[in-house]
Amino acid sequence: MDVILLERIARLGQMGDTVKVRDGYARNYLLPTGRALRANEANRAKFESQKTQLVQRNEERKSEAQEIAKTLEGRSFVAVRSAGETGQLYGSVSTRDIAELLAADGFKVGRNEIELRLPIKAIGVHAISIALHPEVSVSINVNVARSPDEAERQSRGEDLTSADAIYGIDEEEFEDEDEGAEEEAGEEEGVETPSAESEDDQR
Repeated sequence: MDVILLERIARLGQMGDTVKVRDGYARNYLLPTGRALRANEANRAKFESQKTQLVQRNEERKSEAQEIAKTLEGRSFVAVRSAGETGQLYGSVSTRDIAELLAADGFKVGRNEIELRLPIKAIGVHAISIALHPEVSVSINVNVARSPDEAERQSRGEDLTSADAIYGIDEEEFEDEDEGAEEEAGEEEGVETPSAESEDDQR
């Protein structure tokens, strides 16, 4: 479908450009959100007559997006999900999930503004870009973890994708404890059972 853009759209074009897009993208997003008009002579004339107001509206939206960006940039949001020992999620974290996390904290962001090509399918801290406006983008972190405690550990830089990290097992420390236990056991045995050499000395 050919449409006339009413604002700059990343990877599509500038305000006033006539571009070809998928029918579903036009019907479900561009047209109902007022970002484009169907390309025909009547709508071209409509665009030209409203161009001044459209430019003003775009500047207002840009200013609003910049204000939101000041409080959103660099923020971290926690998503608790079930996952296996290797860190693979049993489900995934989608743009819908991220939009809900933001909404719960008072930020109204549309799914189409969240730049996530594929759903998140592993625990970890994921950097996500959000296009609040065609000219205003921010980066946030989505901390996907099995629990709030693990999210806190991940925020400090821990890697929780191994069994040792999950259960708090330190292999070297565990080996040291084993060696220490063996030495103690050997010392106790030495006390309880005198050697043959020491018996000869006593005679």
